[in-house]
This record gives sequence, structure tokens and C-alpha cells, in this order.
Amino acid sequence: MEALKLATIDDLLSSPDEDLELINGDIVRRPMTRPLHGRAQGNTREELGWFNRRGGPDGWWIITEASVAYERNECPSHDLAGWRKSRLPTLPEGLIDLPPDWVCEIVSPGHERKDTQQIPLLLQRHQVPFYWLIWPEERKLVAHELQAGSFRVIATLDHRRNARVPPFEEMELDLGYILAGAPGAGSSEP
Repeated sequence: MEALKLATIDDLLSSPDEDLELINGDIVRRPMTRPLHGRAQGNTREELGWFNRRGGPDGWWIITEASVAYERNECPSHDLAGWRKSRLPTLPEGLIDLPPDWVCEIVSPGHERKDTQQIPLLLQRHQVPFYWLIWPEERKLVAHELQAGSFRVIATLDHRRNARVPPFEEMELDLGYILAGAPGAGSSEP
């Protein structure tokens, strides 16, 4: 019986294809971005722009398609990830090997298992404090916080209201814009 060989970050980096990530030792193709997914990702990044523009240790780096080297066999590319500038004063040029302070995945049809099971377990092992899941088709955001080593749901929100959501509770977020693409709570856009 032949032993299973897990792919490594070196294997991932040697591939000419940029649309790959390393999950549980398997090099996998990232799903094609659908319009609702892309809109939710871009709108979330834009809505959190104030934190990203903020200088000094109180600011954040908020990055889309952030490849994070957690372990030798784990290098996912997160839809959005954020680091407090107090922990990561400057961005590296290559892969980031420091776990983020916040991760947000936009759940893609057919990839729910990765976003709701595999990624949260990886983030828990690396003590990432906050994890958001955005379900664009349902216009829903579920925020998780790491408590006693496990993620606990701290908010389940939809597009009909604004909210202060950790770790960005300093500012009320326009969930109508993030989740439905229309500024202002109560948006009825499909």
C-alpha cells in the first residue's frame, strides 16, 4: 500500500496556475467567481475601507484573495482577510505566514464544506479571533468569534438592517450595501 503524499506550499508555489490553493494537503482550483460573490466581496472590502485607510497600530490591512501559509500543507486563499497593523506593521511581498485577525469567506455553491467545515477548523488551530461567512444568495452574514478555542456564532444578520459587527464594531456597517448591493438598510434589490 502506497502512502498518501500531501502537497506542500512549495508544490503550490511551483505551479504556473494562480487560481489554486492548498487545502488539507491537496492543491485545488478556486471556484469561479460569480457576480453575487464578487459584489459581496468588493462591497465588504469597500465598507471596511475606513479601517484599511487608518494608519498606525489602530489600523488594519484588509486584503482580498489573501493567500496565507498556515502550515506546510495548508495555504488557502481567503476571499477577505484582515490583520491589525499593530501585529503586521508592513505587508510582506510574498505569502503571509502570520495568521490573520479576521477572515471572511463568501460561500460559493458547491464549496460550502470548505467554507463551513475545513477553513473554520484551520482558523481555530491558529487562533484566528474572528470568522465571517457571507451567503450572497441568502443575503446573510454570520459572524463567529473564537471563544475557549472554538468558534461561536455572535451574530446572524441580513441585508435589512445595519449593525456593528466585531471586530469592526467601532463603525456601523451598511449590510444593505454589503449583502444586497444597495446602500441603506431595507434594500429590496434581488
